[in-house]
Amino acid sequence: MEPDSVTIDQPGHPLAARLFRPDRPPQAVAVLNGAVGVPQTYYRHFATWLAQARGIACLTYDYRDFGASASGPLRQSRTSLADWAFDDQQAARDHLAGLFPGLPLWVIGHSLGGFGLPGQARLEDIDRVITVASGPVHHHDHPWPYQGLARVLWFVAGPVLTRACGYMPGRYVGLGADLPLDVFRQWKRWCTTPGFYFEDPTLEPGRLDAGALTCPLHIVALADDDTIPPPAVQRLETLYPNAQRRFDVLDPGDFALGKVGHLAAFARRNAALWPALIDGPS
Repeated sequence: MEPDSVTIDQPGHPLAARLFRPDRPPQAVAVLNGAVGVPQTYYRHFATWLAQARGIACLTYDYRDFGASASGPLRQSRTSLADWAFDDQQAARDHLAGLFPGLPLWVIGHSLGGFGLPGQARLEDIDRVITVASGPVHHHDHPWPYQGLARVLWFVAGPVLTRACGYMPGRYVGLGADLPLDVFRQWKRWCTTPGFYFEDPTLEPGRLDAGALTCPLHIVALADDDTIPPPAVQRLETLYPNAQRRFDVLDPGDFALGKVGHLAAFARRNAALWPALIDGPS
């Protein structure tokens, strides 16, 4: 079935979204928060599977000034990573809850999509959270030689390119997509500061608190992920101290798969992983 096109009402920044419905009344609903630089179209096969195989309606969307939600020249954008992680994720969750009042509400977060909840409200309304390759990573966490590439991005190529272009031309440095200037700068700040976003002086005091999240939380790491390695993913547990936490490391070899890494868990070729994301490894 084709998904429904949806517009999420984010004042001044409407978000383009798609709703994947099962062919029967859904038993739950899930908002899928994407990774930095990954458009919602990438998640369409997983969202279709979740709806048709599991009976869970799934909402995908693009963050403001990105993908199908882009508007105007990127160099004019003043969007930050906090806008994506806190405000846009909140708006998408609230929109989905309004469409299906009374149904269990899930949050599925890929990378950035999994660590924005401490900056959001009404966490007590969430019934389940699944995070994939998400965690408060520092550039020292990366293994070599990937760490060398990350240092070049954060401290050399990124600053030079953003000054020259007024945005981050991510397509030319392996990030997959161009990014607003302040998205890149804040992303760099979080990933090169030992305290991650808790040490970000641009965030309002008291903004970060996930104590109200008490639902089941499944934290999934990929054994071959150099971007957010399993030890950094496990630190996500410290962000959600009152949740019912489960931490799993999935080895692609156990699923007869090749390289999965940071981005490819939701790729159709790796669909063998998907039941383990929902249910845990057997």
